[in-house]
Amino acid sequence: MIHRPIVWTGAVICALVLTLASAAGATPDKKDKPTGRLVLGKVLDHQDNPLPDAIVYLTNTRTRAVKTYIVGQDGTYRFPALSTAIDYEIYAQYKGRKSDTKSVSQFDDRSEVYLDLRIDTR
Repeated sequence: MIHRPIVWTGAVICALVLTLASAAGATPDKKDKPTGRLVLGKVLDHQDNPLPDAIVYLTNTRTRAVKTYIVGQDGTYRFPALSTAIDYEIYAQYKGRKSDTKSVSQFDDRSEVYLDLRIDTR
């Protein structure tokens, strides 16, 4: 036979544990970084003219997975929904020529990173 004080104590402890668990979940850990970084910019020559049909390469430095983007007439590219907990390297190629490689660090807390990639077409 279960005594009423034991049942009451168990119910109070259970309620307290649930309250603490929900309060802990309500305040996110500062180490948790939201996903959703946007890297965007333009591929340009040294006279600031857009280079249509250039290819932009974005490399995840952890997995070495590569995403590509073929720019349009205005030279713009965009890589949305990137993780903020990963470093990336980015460069562009146009007619056999390559831009400098730039880095996007996980310690950069911007949600949008704008990078122009310049290619010497001479």
